[in-house]
Amino acid sequence: MIPKKTWDFDEEKNWPKSWFGTLDVKLNDEGGHKKMPLAKAWLPYLLMAGLLVVSRLPQLPFKSWLTNIKIAWPEILGTSISASSSPLYLPGTILLLAGILTIGLHQMKAADVKTAFGDSAKMLLGAGFVLVFTVPMVRIYINSGVNPSELPGMPIAMAEWVAGAVGDVYPMFAPSIGALGAFIAGSNTVSNLMFGLFQFGVATKLAMPPVIIVALQAVGAAAGNMIAIHNVVAASATVGFLGKEGMVLRKTIVPTIYYLLVVGILGLIFIYL
Repeated sequence: MIPKKTWDFDEEKNWPKSWFGTLDVKLNDEGGHKKMPLAKAWLPYLLMAGLLVVSRLPQLPFKSWLTNIKIAWPEILGTSISASSSPLYLPGTILLLAGILTIGLHQMKAADVKTAFGDSAKMLLGAGFVLVFTVPMVRIYINSGVNPSELPGMPIAMAEWVAGAVGDVYPMFAPSIGALGAFIAGSNTVSNLMFGLFQFGVATKLAMPPVIIVALQAVGAAAGNMIAIHNVVAASATVGFLGKEGMVLRKTIVPTIYYLLVVGILGLIFIYL
């Protein structure tokens, strides 16, 4: 049942400039194409989800087949740092495969395929150009602890300074350190890997329950995903907001700070009350 008074956006001409991105989607059908059934339109997404699930199930042999093909770089630049990747196991490869299969499923014409891949390539190049510099910066941060002078890594040094400066009110800042890790690395998991042991050590040193401090780290890292550089760039590319990542960060930093403050206060309550 539709209510008598409905709400909708104002006319597009009255929208603020910050609402507009570089992606202009035309919903009118000027090419004379036949309308596609809803089930057929959803089929590529269902196919992609199915391929992802099948490729991840340990009960099936596909996972081992895909992960056995690796590209490795051991002892990078003579250091103890090594890196490897399984290109066929990456979600992006599954997405690309689903896209190629969709050409046959939707019986697309060569001109339509060329247009689709061309438009997608433009968006990917815009986001990829930023990530080319972002990803190396993240790896330098994470592996900065590997150095001849045995100095602590940059994230650890920053976190140690915060812990030493705040003392007994450290639980208030523990979520922020988790968020910092997620902001730098673009991942909750990587943030926990970077700072989990450190948070445990600080909790032990300050005679606080390590379980609560590590939990604050995990919750803060989840909040940090809102301002993670990787996520902001990827989301901006998806909706055509390339070049406006600064505006997105200015808007997402507000709920992130609110989230971290509330979680930090709850941490203090759990520990002292």
